Parts: sequence; structure tokens; C-alpha cells
Amino acid sequence: MDFGRLITAMVTPFDNKNEIDWEQTARLMDYLIDNQKSDSLVICGTTGESPTLSDKEKLEMFAFAVKHAAGRCKIIAGTGSNNTAHSIQLSKDAEATGVDALLLVAPYYNKPNQEGLYRHFEAIATSTKLPVMIYNVPSRSVISISKETTLRLAQIPNIIATKECAPLEQVAGIAAEAPEGFKVYSGDDASALPAISVGAYGVVSVAGHIVGPAMKEMIESFVAGNVENAAKLHQKLLPVFKGLFECPSPVAVKYALNELGQSVGSVRLPLIPPNDDEADRIRALLG
Repeated sequence: MDFGRLITAMVTPFDNKNEIDWEQTARLMDYLIDNQKSDSLVICGTTGESPTLSDKEKLEMFAFAVKHAAGRCKIIAGTGSNNTAHSIQLSKDAEATGVDALLLVAPYYNKPNQEGLYRHFEAIATSTKLPVMIYNVPSRSVISISKETTLRLAQIPNIIATKECAPLEQVAGIAAEAPEGFKVYSGDDASALPAISVGAYGVVSVAGHIVGPAMKEMIESFVAGNVENAAKLHQKLLPVFKGLFECPSPVAVKYALNELGQSVGSVRLPLIPPNDDEADRIRALLG
């Protein structure tokens, strides 16, 4: 399965009671697919505030996204957690909603060793027929999935990609040694072009909410051999990439979307809206 080059990890729109806003979810999906040129959407990932969504809300989001996308893009369900049995059940339930694939984050807080990581992902992947993208994000999960463990996981038939927030050396090593068809995605907008230059296929993006067409052009320029244009676009976009992490994600990107007329609401506690200084800096990114 090809998820395309630009995958956007979609925010979860909330109304003024901090409940899921279904009408705005539909509008946001249309905006991301039609205007921002997303090839796939991650639903209920970290950017979608997965830690504060109930399983019921997640499954409702998965089903809604599948129905509303209607084949216009791939829908990747965030079903990872630090509880293997819970992730297995949520993944099975997600599969029943018709999603195209799963995103499984490295288990956070309990700090498993590499063998534990392997067995965790193996157990979830073998419980479903869906394609799986694993997600290595040491800054959030404390532990890092090693290159060796990732390559071992890549031998499992339905584990077909990784979202990497590891150093470029690891990105390059995985891309060089993985089985044919296994794809590496950057999990960091600011590192997307450097990662692609050493073998990554694309990016799972936050900035894709607001600068998707320019990101798509950056990636396609590089792939087509127009490295100079890709570099210029990267340089132009870098302040946006960095600025969207002015606050804990997705605080800044939700504020930016609201400023652009996409009324996605606020964030759930323990996240809080930007303060006045942060809000000024976020608005400045929008030109």
C-alpha cells in the first residue's frame, strides 16, 4: 500500500464544550485533501490528541473518516499505546471500521528493552490483516526503536513502514537495509527534506495542515532532481516547521488553523491554549 509522500497527522476538531465537532471534522478533511494536498491522513495520532480521546471517540473518528474520505485518501488509524493487549483490541476494532492502515507508537513510560519492543509490535501486527506503520519518537516515548529492531520488524509481512524521529544516521541505515517496499517516513517536518535526501520516502506532517502544497512541491522537486528548488522551499518553510512547535503540539497548529478560518476549537487538558506572546508568534508565521 502506498500512502503517498505527504501524510498529515490530523488534529481533532472540538466544539466549545471540547467534544468532537463532526461538521468541522468533515470540513477539515476536505480542506486537507483538496487544498493542502494530503495523500493520507493519520486519525487520532498524537497530533489528534490521542491521549485524551476515549476508545469510543477514536472508533467513531475512524469510522467517520473512512466514510467521509470515500477513497480520496488513505486513512491511517492511531491505535498504539503502552498496553499491548489494549492496542491489539483497539486495532481489531479499528480494522472493523474500514481504515486502511494502523500507526503504532513506541510504548511510552514503561521503557521496554529492544526485545520487548519487538514482541509488542509483533503481537499487534499479527493480530490484524491491516498494514502497519510503526512510530519511533524518543522525545515522547523516552525509548528509541533501534535500527536493528526496526529491520527485524520489517520482516513481518504487514509491517510496511516506519515514522522516524531518530537521527538521520538511523533513517539512512533503515532505508538502505530494509526489505524492498518498506518505506521510511520522517516524523519531523524540519527534517523531512534531509531525511528524504538519505532515503526516506516522505513525511508524516503537522505543517501539512497549513503549508501542504509547498511541502508537496518541495518533496516532488527533490524527487525530480530539482534539488535547488527543494532546498529553497525548505529554507522558506523552516520557520513554519519550527514555529508550529512553539507550544506543545498540537496547540500551535490548532491556533493557526483557527486563524485561517478552520474552526477546529481548542485543546483538551492537560494542554492549554497559547498565551498572548505565543499567539503573536504563531500569527506571524501565517504572513
